[in-house]
Amino acid sequence: MADRPITLAVIVGAHGVTGEVRLKLFGSGLDGVKEHKSFNDGALTLTSLRPQKDMGIARFAEVADRNAAEKARGTELTVPRAALPPLAEGEYYYADLIGLAVESETGEALGTVRNVENFGAGDVLDIARADGKTFMAPVAASEIAGERIVIDAAWAE
Repeated sequence: MADRPITLAVIVGAHGVTGEVRLKLFGSGLDGVKEHKSFNDGALTLTSLRPQKDMGIARFAEVADRNAAEKARGTELTVPRAALPPLAEGEYYYADLIGLAVESETGEALGTVRNVENFGAGDVLDIARADGKTFMAPVAASEIAGERIVIDAAWAE
């Protein structure tokens, strides 16, 4: 888990003619990106970052002009999982939940976490059953037990 790359943002296009790029931000947004100077195993070095509406405008040492910025479109900005700040008790990173097994309170296998969403009322797991069908269920930190998540089986019906 510690070596897995975590995506903090993605380049969505060029900004101006000098090589700046527009970023779609994930997780903790601009603050999460600002904490790091190197991305993609050292391939990109952040030299400046500023907000623009709900996005970020960034400059990387390796992106010299608009053409290079356009070619970078779609590039995910990743850092190793180990580079993220440690978590307090009861906190978790969404990326750590994806792929975990989901079980009922009685130990019945219910599926695997495909994604985590938050529509405003709390975190919701997108779970895939073995037969390919999916369902969603809310999750609380108290339900995360090591390498598995335990939920009320009623959500799987």
